Amino acid sequence: MSGNQQVKEAVPDAAGSDAGWQTVQRVILPGERGLETLPLYMDSGVVSSSSDVSSELSGLGRTKTPIKVLNAPRAAHADDVTSRTSASVRAGERVSFGTYFNAFAASYWRRWTTAKEVRLNVRTVGRGTVSVYRSNARGSLQHVETKRVAGDARTEFTLSLAPFGDGGWYWFDVTAGTDAMEFVGAEWQANAKRRLTGSITLEITTLNKTAYCINNLRILGQHPEALEQVKEVIVVDQGTEKVAEADGFAEVEKALGGKLRIINQNNLGGSGGFARGMYEAVENNSDYVLLLDDDVVIEPESITRLGIFADYCKKPTLVGGHMFDLHDRNVLHTLGEVVNPYIIGPAEPNSDQEMRHNFAQRNLRDTPWMHRRVDVDYNGWWMCMIPTEVIREIGLSLPVFIKWDDTEYGVRAKAAGFNTVSLPGSAVWHVSWIDKDDLVGWQSYFHTRNRFIYALLHSPYEFGGGLLENSIKLDLKHNISMQYYTVQGRIEAMKDLLRGPAGLHDMLPTKLPEIRAMAQQFSEAQFKPSFDDFPSVRSTKVPRRGKGVSVPSYLMLLPWVAKTVARQVGVPVSESSKSHPETLVAHQDNKWWRVSQFDSALVSNAEGTAASWYKRDPRQVRKLMAEGLKVYGEVVRKWPALKQQYRGALAEITSMDAWKKTFDANSGDRDGR
Repeated sequence: MSGNQQVKEAVPDAAGSDAGWQTVQRVILPGERGLETLPLYMDSGVVSSSSDVSSELSGLGRTKTPIKVLNAPRAAHADDVTSRTSASVRAGERVSFGTYFNAFAASYWRRWTTAKEVRLNVRTVGRGTVSVYRSNARGSLQHVETKRVAGDARTEFTLSLAPFGDGGWYWFDVTAGTDAMEFVGAEWQANAKRRLTGSITLEITTLNKTAYCINNLRILGQHPEALEQVKEVIVVDQGTEKVAEADGFAEVEKALGGKLRIINQNNLGGSGGFARGMYEAVENNSDYVLLLDDDVVIEPESITRLGIFADYCKKPTLVGGHMFDLHDRNVLHTLGEVVNPYIIGPAEPNSDQEMRHNFAQRNLRDTPWMHRRVDVDYNGWWMCMIPTEVIREIGLSLPVFIKWDDTEYGVRAKAAGFNTVSLPGSAVWHVSWIDKDDLVGWQSYFHTRNRFIYALLHSPYEFGGGLLENSIKLDLKHNISMQYYTVQGRIEAMKDLLRGPAGLHDMLPTKLPEIRAMAQQFSEAQFKPSFDDFPSVRSTKVPRRGKGVSVPSYLMLLPWVAKTVARQVGVPVSESSKSHPETLVAHQDNKWWRVSQFDSALVSNAEGTAASWYKRDPRQVRKLMAEGLKVYGEVVRKWPALKQQYRGALAEITSMDAWKKTFDANSGDRDGR
């Protein structure tokens, strides 16, 4: 044993039971279809230290120098997984459960719950050792205790949560002796006051993603243990391809044993679907609503973990799961997100962490920054559980169709005294934002309007801090990039913002068709499957000194922008570029400083499924710039009044009554099963 960590044996009561101890997290392993994600569950090797403590102490901050290892962590053997909870350990080898799904997030339990200690219960068959480790907020590994095991053994450690104020995890390794041994299973247990054993309404909002929905319903049906706290599974179907009519529906409906309910309603966006889930959870007297995106693959154990953690929280708390990349399944999007209160830009990770961490390359034990507890402003509604007590006090989602609804709700809840926790070890797999481009096209309207609504409701700065300046810069970038449809959508967003909050509910079913109809007026919004579906590329321009377009330096940026804007506004378009695109641009190269140097270009979309023809139009640039400056000026002039209007209307537009009227006007069947 090392340090001051206190370890003690659990003592059963006279009847031989473990009175008071309840399992809060069991060790799990992936099924046959998820073995590529094994690094998230189990790995091998011995890490001697996962941080360079000397650099931390000398003030150099988080180190990125190579990790010091005895036996470098490596992937475990996939064929050693014997069940959902058990695995073989080969002779002389070590298997570690210091992984995303199986390490115990001790600092989160210490900070947010009533637990003061945790007990680890490990069951093995064969001769070997069980070793417990912990880390601190710097990621320094500390050995706690090793126990020898033989035969059919149950090994227990009772571990204090006191040292985990700022961060740190517990985990354990199993090492086989000269012969192979079996890891049979393990649980992390707590003996603390459980605020309640809450019931959950699990709600999925979907729009024509029937295959995803059926798959997730099937996963839930195959893991009934994940549904022990679930009162009802609701699918809010807002599409034309109905889940209830999809292949396999009868099978999953039967597997869910009467818990499944389908609600059909018009497309009210994510906020309309998730608000319906909130509403129904309050109506059926659930303690929580668990919101899930439709285009995800769920790790079902996450449902149990979120529910149990929320039950042990000191007060009602929103608890969310993380998002892994559906197409690169060992890549974590981020451990937790915050909102920059000045810029109010896209969500960003806590400053002490990194985005898109690949656990197949560096696991939890040898990634120092992952050991510091991350406190968040909100959790994305790809997977987020909200106490209905919170809904009753602060209302439902903003009626904003899509974008910023989850962010605003988390911040609103926080202001009312209800924190959000992004809980490690609970997650879904979701299509990465890298494979989407939702800042251009029809979604730009909702990004822009809802971002400004958020600022009017929550910004601590006069006139939203740096929001207006940042938004004008974005308009300029889109404008000189020939993304006129995007700019027009952003202008329409500002016009609707000026109309105030009264019409937000009425716009839910109508605004998307209106914005999409605008696309017919802009060539860059007209997509075809292949570059070959457009005229051939023909360019009369000769690259300067034989080089392509390069990003302007910081010192030359202002004169470069002035020259580019002057060209966009005043220089006529070449005749050749009107009939033939000048170049092909891959999506990853579609940068404002590159595309703005052409008169026309064929540009592929983020999914790689289609392309469109960008065409420079000086008249359109002048029109949009003038219109944009005018509407921003109006927003600035009316900002104090708008802030008062939106803040004054918040309680009403998010109320149960207001949303009920919207649901009643847009529902196909309310209680159909």
